[in-house]
Parts: sequence; structure tokens; C-alpha cells
Amino acid sequence: MTDDSLPTERDHISAFEKIRRVNAAGNEYWTSRDLAGVLGYADYRNFEKVVHKAETACFNSGQRIEDHFVDVTEMVRIGSGAEREIATVYLSRYACYLIVQNADPSKPVVAVGQTYFAVQTRRQELTDQGIASEDDLRLQLRADMKEFNKKLASTAKRAGVVQPVDYAIFQNHGYQGLYGGLTMQDIHRRKGLKKSQNILDHMGSEELAANAFRATQAESKIRREGITGKDKANRAHREVGTKVRQTIKEIGGTMPEHLPTPDTSAKQLESKRKKLAAGKPAKKPSTKKRNDGKS
Repeated sequence: MTDDSLPTERDHISAFEKIRRVNAAGNEYWTSRDLAGVLGYADYRNFEKVVHKAETACFNSGQRIEDHFVDVTEMVRIGSGAEREIATVYLSRYACYLIVQNADPSKPVVAVGQTYFAVQTRRQELTDQGIASEDDLRLQLRADMKEFNKKLASTAKRAGVVQPVDYAIFQNHGYQGLYGGLTMQDIHRRKGLKKSQNILDHMGSEELAANAFRATQAESKIRREGITGKDKANRAHREVGTKVRQTIKEIGGTMPEHLPTPDTSAKQLESKRKKLAAGKPAKKPSTKKRNDGKS
């Protein structure tokens, strides 16, 4: 039996939207005071340390801090109708993303915030770049996954996952966490793919986004916690995959193994784009039956 009085991940995500503000120019922003409350920081001074870490991360990423963190003074009402000034920070979506990445990981809402702002930030980036269609999203996210997997492989190698067979086992642990126990081979089989085909090339944007979050957070966890040894790295990867799956479930999303497999692979889409750019006719996609997400 569950306690209905306890906040769920769905409630937390609603809370992130509820505290979102829009200025006169139509630009969205959050305030550090509001975000501190949602993330469970009773003492704002402790949250200020997290904000400062996020500002450093912003600078190190090559972004201008003032574009994402704006120090302001607000008036708040106190007893007897009086008001007093308090310092706060106006935050962009990217700033919020950096903050939750540096917040206390023991707080359940922080993990949800990481998922929420990671997905929303990436979606906004793609929209800003004029990438809106499903095919465009797939191609961009597939390209992202190549880079994410390179970083993950490098970090795993430093942790002791050196041999190719060990890395395959390491990757399987991540997939098993995210796909409810299914291995990479199981996913490959469910999608009805040939031996030479890569499962990532046959994922829609939603499934790719879930895997992108798994890969980036596994890399971050192993590096941040200084994890060493194959067994510990495998366990960490599976834990991250399981957490991403849990979050998808709590917000009412579709489990990745039940998402439909696109008729056209990412490689075919890329080839089609290149041929169209060169003025050549593109081949029609294969009509071979794929997983419709119901199996």
C-alpha cells in the first residue's frame, strides 16, 4: 500500500512546471528561491553553494554565466504587511539543468529534476537549431549517442573495463537496467534486426533520448564517484539504467522495449539526405515488418 500523502515523481515534474515563469518578452525562467524549495533545500545558504558550482560548470562549458544566471533583488512580504529585500537568481533552463546536476543526489526529486531538465534542455536546443521533425530528431540524437558512447567507453576504460568482451558486458548491464532485464541481444532480436545492424540505428527519438540519458549519467556517475573495477562499473551502469526506467514509469511514459521500431534506419535516413542534397533519387525504405511496440 502506498502513502498518497507522499509526493511522487509526477508531482515533482508538475512542480518544476508550476514554478516556471515567463517575462514580458515571452522568455521562460526560474528563480533560485523557487527551485531551492522544490529540490528540498530548507536552508537557502546550502543551495547557494550548488548555484555557485553550476555557475562554474557553465563557465567551463564555454557559456557566458550572465546569459543563464542573473542576480536580482526581490521584495517579499513579511509580517504585518511589511516587505523586505532578498537576493535571488533568475535562471535559464540550462542553468537549472546545471544546478540539478550539482545538487544533492540523495534527494529523489533531484534525480527527477535531472531527467526533466536534461530532456527539456536538449529538446529546446534542437528546436532552436530548427530541428523539429522526428527524422531530424533521430539523426541528431543518434549523432549525440556516438559521442556519448565514446565518452562512456573512455571513462569505463579508466575504471578498469579494458577488453572488448568486458565492455560488451558493461554495456549489457546498462541495457538490462533500462530495458527491464533485456540484454542487447534480446533488444536486437525483438526489433527483428540482422546480425550486422546496430540497435541504436533502429530507435525512434524517444528511445534514443532514454539511452542518451542512461549513457551520460552512467559516465558522470563513474567519473564523479571515482568508481574502479569491472564489477563496480557494471553495477553502476545497471543502477543508472534502472533509475532512468523507474523515472519513465513514474511519469507515465512508455517503457523503451515497447516503443515502436522505425521502418527506416538512421543510416538509411542519412543516406537519403545525402542523395537528396546531391540531387539523386532516394530508395524507398524497406517494408519488412518491425516491432510495433506491442510485443
